[in-house]
Amino acid sequence: MSSTLNSYDEKCEKIAQALKLADAVIVGAGAGLSTSAGFKYSGKRFTDNFGDFEEKYGFHDMYSGGFFPFESPEDRWAFWSRNIMLNRYSAPPKPTYENLLKLVSDKDYFVITTNVDHCFQRAGFDKARLFYTQGDYGLFQCGVPCHDKTYDNEAVVRKMYAEQKDMKIPSYLIPTCPVCGEPMTMNLRADDTFVEDDGWRAASKRYSDFIEKTEGKKVVFFELGVGGNTPVIIKYPFWQMTYKNPNATYVCINLGESVCPEQIEKRSVCVDADIDEAVQKIGDFLKMKN
Repeated sequence: MSSTLNSYDEKCEKIAQALKLADAVIVGAGAGLSTSAGFKYSGKRFTDNFGDFEEKYGFHDMYSGGFFPFESPEDRWAFWSRNIMLNRYSAPPKPTYENLLKLVSDKDYFVITTNVDHCFQRAGFDKARLFYTQGDYGLFQCGVPCHDKTYDNEAVVRKMYAEQKDMKIPSYLIPTCPVCGEPMTMNLRADDTFVEDDGWRAASKRYSDFIEKTEGKKVVFFELGVGGNTPVIIKYPFWQMTYKNPNATYVCINLGESVCPEQIEKRSVCVDADIDEAVQKIGDFLKMKN
């Protein structure tokens, strides 16, 4: 962080000013953004919705449950249908994403995110300006995979959720690939079986095109809640693009993980704070500047 920006308010005001003057804003979002919006995968939210799974299987958060070797497909899809209903087909408790959209809606913006919960689109962000790099809780794919197509899962997930008993779904609801008959799985990047379908490839190209057209312009690289699990997707590229573009500003808001390299320190604003609160504060400063 630049030593001239000391207080939380000063940093938020600096971000508001950068957004106001920007030709383009590129939002990079990680899990911390959805956590701040209320999509917490552990604690009370987990025990309220998965207390029976915790008691039977011994895992203590939704993330761990996603990798648990369940006894049967019926058990596995009972867990996943609850998870998807909670984190894909339900709205976050806080309007964090809606408030974020207010910060960038009048700008030429694009969003790249490792989140798979669809919160950006639900909040009203333009679908053509979104790149979900790691998949979508709302999609199934062949588990092999035998082909590179994905399938909307809302209807069957809602049935799984409604009809499960004793932590099991009815066997007839277990999804199988319509092409090869093998089990379906979630379209989430966990290994090399992840399917990059036509929609994924089109979004990737739109993102690349956007990066290319904004080279050298006043760009704000607006990083929110990106941790250290997959820094090569958002964090490192944002640092590199800021370094190469003397007109760029790098912004990082992340509770406990807000840093930048010294090479771009003077053109960076790093805020160690709750994202939901910071977004609201930045919005207040923007209103004052308009």
